[in-house]
Amino acid sequence: MASFKIEGGYQLSGTITPQGAKNEALQVICASLLTKEPVTISNIPDIRDVNNLIQLLRDIGVQVEGGRQNEERTYTFCAASLNMEYLQSDEFVHKCAELRGSVLMIGPLLARMGKAVITKPGGDKIGRRRLDTHFLGFKCLGAKFHHVAERAVYEIDAKQLKGTYMLLDEASVTGTANIVMAAVMAKGTTTIYNAACEPYIQQLCRMLNRMGANISGIGSNLLTIVGVDELHGTTHRLLPDMIEVGSFIGMAAMVGNGIRIKNVSVADLGIIPDTFRRIGVKVDIDGDDLFIPCQKHYVVDSFIDGTIMTLADAPWPGLTPDLLSVLIVVATQARGSVLFHQKMFESRLFFVDKLIDMGAQIILCDPHRAVVVGHDRKLTLRAQRMSSPDIRAGIALLIAAMSARGVSIISNIEQIDRGYENIEARLNALGAHIERI
Repeated sequence: MASFKIEGGYQLSGTITPQGAKNEALQVICASLLTKEPVTISNIPDIRDVNNLIQLLRDIGVQVEGGRQNEERTYTFCAASLNMEYLQSDEFVHKCAELRGSVLMIGPLLARMGKAVITKPGGDKIGRRRLDTHFLGFKCLGAKFHHVAERAVYEIDAKQLKGTYMLLDEASVTGTANIVMAAVMAKGTTTIYNAACEPYIQQLCRMLNRMGANISGIGSNLLTIVGVDELHGTTHRLLPDMIEVGSFIGMAAMVGNGIRIKNVSVADLGIIPDTFRRIGVKVDIDGDDLFIPCQKHYVVDSFIDGTIMTLADAPWPGLTPDLLSVLIVVATQARGSVLFHQKMFESRLFFVDKLIDMGAQIILCDPHRAVVVGHDRKLTLRAQRMSSPDIRAGIALLIAAMSARGVSIISNIEQIDRGYENIEARLNALGAHIERI
C-alpha cells in the first residue's frame, strides 16, 4: 500500500491542465463493445479505474491499440471477436467485483450478444450504491435475470430486446448510460423519462449517433431511442474532467498564489464555478481557461433573506455530489458558515472526522448534513496521519494537508489514483511538496 507524505504550508502557482473525464471514459470505452468496427477514443486519462477497465476488455477479446505513451492518450478498440466463455469464468467475476465501471459492460453486451453476467461491483466506500435502476431498465427492455447464488452473480439473457417506455426511479448516470447502450439496438422505440442528462451522458449519446444510433432529446431528461440493426466505428474525444477542474479550483482557493486551469470546456462546467463563488472564491473565465487569483480572505455569501448558505447536491444541472468533499475543505478557511447537505450517499460525509482532527470547526449533524464554520485563515489546520476512504474525500484530504502546518501522511492513496492521474507530480510542478512513499 502506498501513502502520500505532504509537507504543508507552501503556496502553489502556475498552470495546470485537467485530464480527460473519468466517468465519460468508462461509458464510451464500454460503448465500443457495440460494434465490430474500430472505435478510436482520445484524451483517455491514465488512471487505475480506466486502465483496469481497458484490461478487462482485453480479457474478453477486444483488440486494443495505442495507449498512455502517445501524446493524445488515444486508444483504438476493436470488439470484432468476443470471448463470451470468459464471461462465465470466476476470474471475470472477481475482476468485475473490484471495478465499479464494469457494470457499464452489461448494456452493450445485452444489445449485441444477447447475454451478460453481473456481480456486485466494487468502487468507493461511500455507502450503498444500488443497481436497481439498471436492472429495472433492462427488464423493461425484455431481459431475463437468473440468480446464481453459489457464485453470487446474475446471469442476464435477452435474445431480442424490445423498445418500450420507461420512467426511471432515479436519474442515475450509470443507469441511464447502461440502458441507452442496451436500447440503441433494441427492436422498436425506447423512451426514457427521468434520464440523467450530465455532459458525459450527452457525449455518450452523440458518440452513439455518430456510430449510427438514433437518439433524440440529448441534453434533456427525456430521451427517445429508435433501435437500429447495427452500429459502426467512430472517433471520439473526451471532455476535460469537471470534477478535477473543481478540485483544482478548491486547491487554488486554499493554497494558490494565482493558478490557471487550462482548457476546461467552460460550457460544460454547469454551476460548478458559481458554487465556488458562493463561498467567496474568485473564479475568472479567460476564454476556455479559468484563473483563480490569490485570496487572503474569501467570504461566504448568504441568501437574500440573510439566512445561512446551504449547498446541496442534485442531479445535473444541479451540483455534482463528487465535489462536496472539496467544497467542505475550502469552506473551513472561509469567513462565514455553510450548511452542506449530501443527499445521495449515506457515508460520504464521514471523512469530516479527519478534518475535525486537523482543527476544522465542523458539526456533523447526521450522515447527510454538516455545518462548516470557517476559520477565515485565523487558525491553520494541523498536520495529521489519515486514510483516504474514497476518491473524492482523498483529494479533499490532500488539499487540506497542503494547507496544514507540518507533515501529513495519507494512506490508501490507491483510492486517489483511481480518479486522479499522476497527481503528486502535477501538483509538485506548481510548488507542492508531496512524496509518494
